[in-house]
Amino acid sequence: MDAIDLKILALLQNDATLSIAQIGERVGLSQTPCWKRIQRLEADGVIDRRVAVLDPVKLGLGLTVFVSIETSDHSREWLERFAATVSAMPEVLEFYRMAGDVDYMLRVVVADMQAYDAFYKRLIAVLPLKNVTSRFAMEKVKSTTALPLPTAPFVQPAAAGGK
Repeated sequence: MDAIDLKILALLQNDATLSIAQIGERVGLSQTPCWKRIQRLEADGVIDRRVAVLDPVKLGLGLTVFVSIETSDHSREWLERFAATVSAMPEVLEFYRMAGDVDYMLRVVVADMQAYDAFYKRLIAVLPLKNVTSRFAMEKVKSTTALPLPTAPFVQPAAAGGK
């Protein structure tokens, strides 16, 4: 990945609706080489997908909740069942297995407290949980989907054991 790839990624992170011609012009490439680079970045999995970012408040989803979960069961079977069930809940936008004092962290978006209570009741009915702690966001100070890209060319490390 070179500096031009990083410029393309920065542009796409900001506005994925830019045409190939617009991107090419901004990075100093004609359309065909620009398109080939974007295709390679997609094929390599660097570009995971292109989406529209929606405003949850304008869609009536004004409550964001960070849910910390502790469990007594750390078996693979439990995790697979829990992960499948929680991943299928549309209110859960992010789901992480954590290190530290909690086992899992969810970011949940719902309309209001009543909707969260309904979600919470479904969550605790899935499997036995040791502790569930909910933290309610009062204000969104920063939110971005743009990753901090390296400023210098990034070289993918060689696979372990490879030459």
